Amino acid sequence: MNNDLLFYNTSTAEMTFDEVFDHLLQFIKRDPTATYRLAVGTDSQVHQHGTKFITSIHLHRVGKGAWGCLKKVMLPRRITSLKEKIYLETMYSQEVASKFTEEHISTMIDFLIPYSDEGADFIFEIHLDIGKKGKTKYFIEEMTEQIWALGVQPKIKPNSYAASSYANKYTK
Repeated sequence: MNNDLLFYNTSTAEMTFDEVFDHLLQFIKRDPTATYRLAVGTDSQVHQHGTKFITSIHLHRVGKGAWGCLKKVMLPRRITSLKEKIYLETMYSQEVASKFTEEHISTMIDFLIPYSDEGADFIFEIHLDIGKKGKTKYFIEEMTEQIWALGVQPKIKPNSYAASSYANKYTK
């Protein structure tokens, strides 16, 4: 099995995307009256022998917890170009987000529709590890346009927690 297609979290070492999707559905089924924010985001860290990229899938039951998992890619070279790192982070996020087909999104939303009068809602976002402060500000327009082209809402710092917080924690 290809490691690039495997996800993990603190309780499960290896999950296929189908297994991840099943976990997400079970999480939604436990409280279908909630608002859910599904976010995909990637962060990276240069290490001595290469660059580690961590892509997260994070399903936030707003105000009531979250479920998440990660996918790791280790490139065997040190990426020193900020533009290349941001481009690759965005590409890895797009790759994982594209696994959520219209059918996947519809399946999740279908569980929530009967509870929309009780506040149920669903939002799908890609979180980019860029922001208006610092050197990454020069990439905001280009990277967010790539995400909009997928039909998904992009988020940047300080609202891009799936990349800048959750994924970041595992790049060290």
